[in-house]
Amino acid sequence: MENLIKAAQFILSLSIIVALHEFGHYITARMFKTRVEKFYLFFDFLFPFPNLMNFALFKKKIGDTEYGLGWFPLGGYVKIAGMIDESMDEEFLKSPPQPWEFRSKPAWQRMIIMLGGIMVNILLAFFIYSMILFHWGTSYLPVENVKYGFAVDTVVQQMGLKDGDKFISYDGGKKFRSANTIFIDMLLNGATSVEIDRNGQKLTLPVPQSIYKEMLAHKKPDLISPFIPCVVDSVLPGSVLARAGGKHDDKIIQVDSIPVQYHQQVKRLLSNFRNKATYITVLRGKDTVKLNLTVPDSAILGFIPYQPDKYLTFVDTKYGFFESFPAGIARTWDVFVNYLKQFKIIFNPELKGYKQLGSFFTIAQQFSPRWDWLSLWNLTAFLSIAIAFVNVLPIPALDGGHAFFLLIEMITGKTPSDKFMERAQVVGMIIIFALMFFALGNDILRTFFSGH
Repeated sequence: MENLIKAAQFILSLSIIVALHEFGHYITARMFKTRVEKFYLFFDFLFPFPNLMNFALFKKKIGDTEYGLGWFPLGGYVKIAGMIDESMDEEFLKSPPQPWEFRSKPAWQRMIIMLGGIMVNILLAFFIYSMILFHWGTSYLPVENVKYGFAVDTVVQQMGLKDGDKFISYDGGKKFRSANTIFIDMLLNGATSVEIDRNGQKLTLPVPQSIYKEMLAHKKPDLISPFIPCVVDSVLPGSVLARAGGKHDDKIIQVDSIPVQYHQQVKRLLSNFRNKATYITVLRGKDTVKLNLTVPDSAILGFIPYQPDKYLTFVDTKYGFFESFPAGIARTWDVFVNYLKQFKIIFNPELKGYKQLGSFFTIAQQFSPRWDWLSLWNLTAFLSIAIAFVNVLPIPALDGGHAFFLLIEMITGKTPSDKFMERAQVVGMIIIFALMFFALGNDILRTFFSGH
């Protein structure tokens, strides 16, 4: 069920992004009186093979445009008259250019049409972020408010960090955005040192660049996380803890014979008792209660702890309607800049970030296992920025590839031949397919051979 919920959110998010991206091409084409023959959400063929399994779930022709819903539920397209696109339809090349065709329009108009989808994607991200800020505001945990210190994974401990350390800054005073972005802030900025507080003593630890490669490979969401007391908020019905007699407000203070204070410590210890009978000790009011149980292979007992905001002070900011728009611009820019920084990691030969690239399956896994509108909209805005950036790359078959050739045409005054554009489209499609298969291969390797 969780995978179905993730898939539903992913398809909804992608549908919104793709429909509006294609609308950007559609509306700019219509602005310059260019005929749009098709406007489809999802493909009405087996992408990327335009002549296979051609049918639509729904289609209706209004004026010169056929609007439809394809059967292949990823992507979508507009077919602009007189343009070589992913459908690889070359029939129009047999006749002279018509006034309503893309190829008949001035280069500057064709440029705007090609960039229309990218511009709408950026505007979509800005609008979503603005409405998120207006409706939900922002809430973040400053590193200085983490009073119990941080739990650090064994991978991170290689740089000299210990459980309970409190982070201050990195690289001589640069501030972390929040307690939950420590790893990503260090990674994206290539931090070479980190300043911490250890039992009241301030220390500066060097960060070997090799540690980033290991941290990336582990792909754990909690490599560095604020310590939270392990108190049960709710017990899931039928779970291991429910059968053992666990109750609301139980505070876990011992696993087997080992004392614990924090939720992360409990998680680590339980993983050492997979498929074994043991016990946990809880503090229930003033009483100490021993609960016998067998830890499942998942090492999950089946309870939800109290959220961090019960113990730690978050900074909450609310925005009025008009205040949300400049804040939305700032958020969009911040996300875009951090997305650009990720490419340094991907192409870094030492970090080998390219091994972390994933296909649609990886993207879908980022969505919440429960329907969560805030998470959905945040991911939709991020993906809209990502798709805008990818599309602006000067790869033939992408919007950026077409724009690149148009830019050359505007500078030189020479129009590339139809045959050249046809071959460029094929080359571009080959590049895109190769990247798609590479990302899919990474997913397969991670799923079946790495244990992640």
